[in-house]
Amino acid sequence: MAHGPQKVRFGGDCEGFLHLPRDEAPAGAVVVLHERYGLVQHTLDLAQRLAEDGHVALAPDLFSRWQGDREALKRGEARVVLPDPEVAAVIDAALDFTKAHPRVAPRRLALMGVCQSGRYPIVVGSRRRDLAACAVFYGASQTRDWNVSELQPQPMREMMRRLAAPALFVFGERDHTISLADVRRTRDALEEGRCSYRMKVFRDMPHGWLNDTMPGRYRAREAGEAWDMLLRFLAEVFSGTWPGTGQVRWEFEGASSADYDFSKNARLQ
Repeated sequence: MAHGPQKVRFGGDCEGFLHLPRDEAPAGAVVVLHERYGLVQHTLDLAQRLAEDGHVALAPDLFSRWQGDREALKRGEARVVLPDPEVAAVIDAALDFTKAHPRVAPRRLALMGVCQSGRYPIVVGSRRRDLAACAVFYGASQTRDWNVSELQPQPMREMMRRLAAPALFVFGERDHTISLADVRRTRDALEEGRCSYRMKVFRDMPHGWLNDTMPGRYRAREAGEAWDMLLRFLAEVFSGTWPGTGQVRWEFEGASSADYDFSKNARLQ
């Protein structure tokens, strides 16, 4: 069992929860970013599971400075949209805090984003060179993530092409926010940039199927498979066995129904 979470402050006014593994030896670390609902139980559960699997895990509150209705946010009735530079500053502080922790092994730092926060491993990873890995669960590929705006000043394609760390991408075929065409666009951008990636599209999976606090979306068997995939990826990257010295590796696996029609993908509760 891992140690219980500790509430921590970093970067001045930023907050989060730190989860430590039971083993006292230096370990790899993962900064786990929350979904659109804020820092809710699901994200804390993911961080706790990472700690139980032997990692130091920090779950920062990306909306620490937001003064809106938190309960409405948890219910999905409110949405926080902040400028990329503002969110990236919080993530930078979280990464620096984690990297400096005495329980974290050198050069074994990963950044994981889920849903709305899936774009931020790309935003941050495109300019930091101290990340060993990035992981994205059903994010960073929606049309809105590729739209350049005042809030999103850097083109997603260009940021993906600048990624230095190998990246894991996990998608669901029945995601109502990310089409298979969006997945191909992401894959193409990574290959154009000669970025190592491992990517899988899980057949019949809706958006958010890792989240066991949302019964309409959660799929236990596939969530377990995806979690095992994440752990294998982290183990291989942290150990230096993947992608391998001087290599760029592209690993794609996907399954889709013969009658796939993105317009029929529905939002589940």
